[in-house]
Amino acid sequence: MTKLFKSSFLFVLYAYLYIPIIVLIANSFNQSRFGFHWQGFSMRWYEALFNNDSLLTAAGHSITIALLSATAATAIGTLTSVALYRYRFRSKAMVNGMLFVVMMSPDIVMAIALLTLFLALGFSLGFWSLLAAHITFCLPFVVVTVYSRLNGFDKNMLEAAKDLGATEGTTFWKIIFPLARPAVAAGWLLSFTLSLDDVIISSFVTGPDYQILPLRIYSMVKIGVSPDVNALATLLLVASLFLVVLAQLLLKDKK
Repeated sequence: MTKLFKSSFLFVLYAYLYIPIIVLIANSFNQSRFGFHWQGFSMRWYEALFNNDSLLTAAGHSITIALLSATAATAIGTLTSVALYRYRFRSKAMVNGMLFVVMMSPDIVMAIALLTLFLALGFSLGFWSLLAAHITFCLPFVVVTVYSRLNGFDKNMLEAAKDLGATEGTTFWKIIFPLARPAVAAGWLLSFTLSLDDVIISSFVTGPDYQILPLRIYSMVKIGVSPDVNALATLLLVASLFLVVLAQLLLKDKK
């Protein structure tokens, strides 16, 4: 009886989580425009998607911002993690805590804070403000990922390298970075996914001349879900799943 209850509970839970996704994927292959009734398998909405120039332009903007912000956040976050791991300083605990504050802050709070800052500094809202915002909210995730990896290393290796005459740069490139490489890669993948999916913060800090994919989709669904949006959402889901699985494999493989 207990086993039957557990199985039923898990079935209901997973059905609740995944039925909307399954419906979305099925509708992306549905011949019907409205999706209420199955009228046969079709790839017409994927063809319509690849002929939609505005969506493809927005997708190009999103991928550009995601690549640049993930790379910048990974570089800065990795160096920050190494500093937190290697050096002792008075405000170390406070720096650690502040990272989690940024991670746990609601998106709307972060969006208003960044918008206020950009306006106060006289930033024009567009590509650069969007890039700066995405680097900001991706950075803590990279630091936490890389620092958790570095925290398991034996510091005696670093002392041995120092005793053998290795400089700080040699120690970083020959010892620290190779050991932390899986976490660095995982941090980059997480940042790329976060940047690609963000809607709330992006809607506050971008201008009318630089529209990214999530905002373009959001504006389209206000007047009803277009079938080519279902096709696009399916492709994004597949890409996100690939990146998340890859990140998990990189972390698991080197534990």
